[in-house]
Amino acid sequence: MKRYCLALDLVNDAKMIAEYEEHHRVPRPEIRKSILDAGITQMELYRIENRLFMIMETVDDFSFETKTAMDAANPDVQVWEQLMWKYQQALPSAKEGEKWILMDKIFALV
Repeated sequence: MKRYCLALDLVNDAKMIAEYEEHHRVPRPEIRKSILDAGITQMELYRIENRLFMIMETVDDFSFETKTAMDAANPDVQVWEQLMWKYQQALPSAKEGEKWILMDKIFALV
């Protein structure tokens, strides 16, 4: 198992944030399937103000490149991603077209 943590901002508007959360209360089956098919075994989203934090646990051979290619070939995921961009905004340090940014692990209590 591998664990990844990523961050993203939402548009800073209370109504839009509420809508975004509503979209995530009951995941669309086709989106849930695409996540599982990519080798993501657990996914959690957390929010503080308009900042999102995602924790993903994956199979050992998970690849962001493979997930990106699978998403690009899946029309259901493309519709979902277009809808989500309505609510999301890239972090200031994001590269062109980049949404979720992988966070660096700086501490672990073991």
